[in-house]
Amino acid sequence: MHDETPDDGATVNTTTSTLHTAGPSAPDPLAGRTVLVTGVSRRRGIGFGIASALADAGARLVIHHFAPHDADQPWGSEDVAALLADLDAAHPGCVLANFSFDLARDGAAKQLIRAATERAGRLHGLVCNHARSGGDGSLFDVDEAMLDGHWRVNARSTILLTRYFAEQFEPRPAEAPSAPGQRPAREPHEARSSGRVVWLTSGQIDSPMPGEVAYATSKAALAGVTKTVCAELLSRGVALNTINPGPVNTGYMDPETADRPLDELRAIQAEQPFGRFGTPGDIGRLVAWLMSPASRWVVGQVISSDGGFSLG
Repeated sequence: MHDETPDDGATVNTTTSTLHTAGPSAPDPLAGRTVLVTGVSRRRGIGFGIASALADAGARLVIHHFAPHDADQPWGSEDVAALLADLDAAHPGCVLANFSFDLARDGAAKQLIRAATERAGRLHGLVCNHARSGGDGSLFDVDEAMLDGHWRVNARSTILLTRYFAEQFEPRPAEAPSAPGQRPAREPHEARSSGRVVWLTSGQIDSPMPGEVAYATSKAALAGVTKTVCAELLSRGVALNTINPGPVNTGYMDPETADRPLDELRAIQAEQPFGRFGTPGDIGRLVAWLMSPASRWVVGQVISSDGGFSLG
């Protein structure tokens, strides 16, 4: 592995390696597919759970991370190089490259997609897991800086990453009708040649998130625009789905790094249908399925994978 610093100042790490393959009795549904996963910087994070599940399914990975954000949070940052080395050791050859970008910066989304394709070739999947959290407030605390900061990272960069990812795929024009009044026919999409995008929203679609107005606003925008963006992506053979992961313990529910009173967390946990909070692996397995040919009939959906939290 070696480090480079491109002209835009972002840190780039690349690895040259071979493709992980499985034995004949366990074919990998994502073998030969390359997926860019954003926001992979902590072992307890959803991003690492997603990356691990994709690697389990045979995917090659391009990893995005931005550890300075975590350094400002109660759970703190981790050694990203060590984390990715462990991931690659568990799935030899799965990590093709990794990049550190602040996606709040103008131009960062386009630069990330460009860097990823230059290092790893064609991308088949994009998982927008990154998010800004913290520095938020209630309606009576929020200001322009809070709203703009969350919007730039959580919504704006996600939409732009999706645009530049989808531009790898040629538009598929509809066949001209052969008779007046006849509807144009579309060319069928071959399951493995199409692209897949997964966004992550948050729990504001199920219940209020007091004190997190800026975060909830930016994430709600993704859920709200999923069908519109998906309809446009399908012209290029790209399918988009959005996941609401529900209450997943990524460290903010642990006693030493909790972001709310422990009694409140225990009460919420006791009300869960399975008596526990979600894990990053729960979300990772769903993302891996959505990236696979098995999910080809699922498009434009906002999926709540919350262990029944929304039923309460």
